[in-house]
Amino acid sequence: MNKKSVSEMDVTGKRVLLRVDFNVPLNDEREVSDDTRIIASLPTLAYLIEKQAKVIIVSHLGRPKGKYDERYRLNPVANRLQELIGRPVQKVNDCVGEEPKAVISKMQPGDVLLLENVRFYPGEEKNDEKFARSLAELADIYVNDAFGTAHRAHASTEGVAHFLPAVAGFLMQKEITMLGKTIMQPEHPFFIILGGAKISDKIGIINNLLEKVDDLIIGGGMANTFLRAAGYEMGKSLIEADKVDFAGELAAKIKDRGLNLMLPVDLVVTPAAEPGSEKKVVSVKEVPEDWMALDIGPETIEVFSRSVRMAKTVIWNGPMGVFEMAPFSKGTFSLARALAESGAVTVVGGGDTASAVEKAGVADRMTHISTGGGASLEFIEGKVLPGVAALLDDRKG
Repeated sequence: MNKKSVSEMDVTGKRVLLRVDFNVPLNDEREVSDDTRIIASLPTLAYLIEKQAKVIIVSHLGRPKGKYDERYRLNPVANRLQELIGRPVQKVNDCVGEEPKAVISKMQPGDVLLLENVRFYPGEEKNDEKFARSLAELADIYVNDAFGTAHRAHASTEGVAHFLPAVAGFLMQKEITMLGKTIMQPEHPFFIILGGAKISDKIGIINNLLEKVDDLIIGGGMANTFLRAAGYEMGKSLIEADKVDFAGELAAKIKDRGLNLMLPVDLVVTPAAEPGSEKKVVSVKEVPEDWMALDIGPETIEVFSRSVRMAKTVIWNGPMGVFEMAPFSKGTFSLARALAESGAVTVVGGGDTASAVEKAGVADRMTHISTGGGASLEFIEGKVLPGVAALLDDRKG
């Protein structure tokens, strides 16, 4: 899937509408507490400034549900962006209409303008054509660098692309290229590691990659359902009761294909999901009736880590336990370190998994960490992402 890049467009002096993902966390003082997503957008922004474009940035923040909400104004983001790029970032209090138009009419090449939160407008999430046209009227070229929202058919991610020449920013291009190459041309052995709470979230990934992978490692909450399907009593552990039969059928299908399915052999269990609660390591055969599994155990860590060190390509989506609580983070962090030492091409899905790799201190040793949680999930599942499909195709690719 090759899409035309911003580097192939003449942007000098042009008004460029740049869609980014500045949906960043704010602290109690309304300051940006994690600027990872802002930093990820800087290569495209720096290129546009260098090429003397008039850069008009559009983003969402939070879920204001189509209404103005003071908590989700983008002023803190403008302040942090200005610090990062070392030049003024003008911010307007609207996304369409007279105020943005008036400011844009006075912009000089290299200037940067940040529009107000696009989700203050009901037309955004409805992908309203009139609202998309209003956004398009502000610019000459549209650049989408917000991979994290590419799975949403919204006005600023998909609709506007019908009214302007629409191309990919460098971050978007990197995501598409990296994820696409890993899925279509992996070096073997090819492993997929799946975790997180639910099987239902990962069915698409398993189905799409079953013909390509050599080994599957399953941990986290979704492993509980597979273990229950294998006949183990899981106490109060999180289980998708309506997916137990499916998990059993899927395990049999994986085995029939000659693939290796690795599940936990021991677990860290506790009577309550609280930091100070008692915990112990038990075999998967011995989960107490009133206890729950919140992490993989040391023997499982050893088995999983030894296996991934033999891999040449690994896709990882979903933590091995409740890593946000220190007593239950060892499995996830140990696996992250094993991947960092493996020498394999390592692609980490966004969201919780990206956060876990950061907290484990090995983010810089992964080949690629996706900026999009839901978007990367759907891309790996083989789904069409509306925000990507709407961009111009690269005829040279």
